[in-house]
Amino acid sequence: MTTESLELAKTQYQAGKQAFERGAYRQSVECFEKAVALANPNSQLGGEMQTWLVTAYQAADQMTEAIALCERLVQHPDLKTRKQGARLLYILKAPKLKTRPEWLTEIPDLSTLNEAGENQLASRYVPPTPSHPKPKPEPEPVDLSQVNTKDNRFIWVALIVIGLVVGGLVWLS
Repeated sequence: MTTESLELAKTQYQAGKQAFERGAYRQSVECFEKAVALANPNSQLGGEMQTWLVTAYQAADQMTEAIALCERLVQHPDLKTRKQGARLLYILKAPKLKTRPEWLTEIPDLSTLNEAGENQLASRYVPPTPSHPKPKPEPEPVDLSQVNTKDNRFIWVALIVIGLVVGGLVWLS
C-alpha cells in the first residue's frame, strides 16, 4: 500500500465520518467502503474504518451487511477492533423491543427546507407556556391553649447524662 492510497483512504474516512454526523448515512457508507478498500483492512486503522462502516450500515438500514461485517471483525487481528466488533454484533443481533407510538417523538424531516422554509418554520414555532407551580397549602393554625407545655423533665435528664459522660471522659483521660 502506498502512502498516496493511505492518504486517500484517510480522506475518505474523514468524509464518511462527516457525512455520518450530518445524517447522510448512504453517503457515509460509500465513503467508508472506499476508505476500507484503500486501506489495509487488517491494520488498526482499517479495523476502525470497518467499525464505522458497520455503524453506517446500521444507520442506513443495511442490517445484513452490518452483521456480516461484524462477524468478520470478531476475527480481526487488532484486539480493540475484535472487542468492538463483538459488542456491535451483540447489539445488532439483540431482539427488537416493541414500542408504542406514544413513547416516541416524531422528528420532522428538515432536509428539504431551504432558507425561506427555515424562516417559515421559525415563524410557526410557538414556545410552550410555562406551567406555574401550584401554591402550597398553608398549614392549619395551632391552638396554643391545647399544647401541653408542662415540664416533662427530659431536658434535665439529658443534661445530667451529658454531664456524667463528659465527667467520665475527663476522669479516664
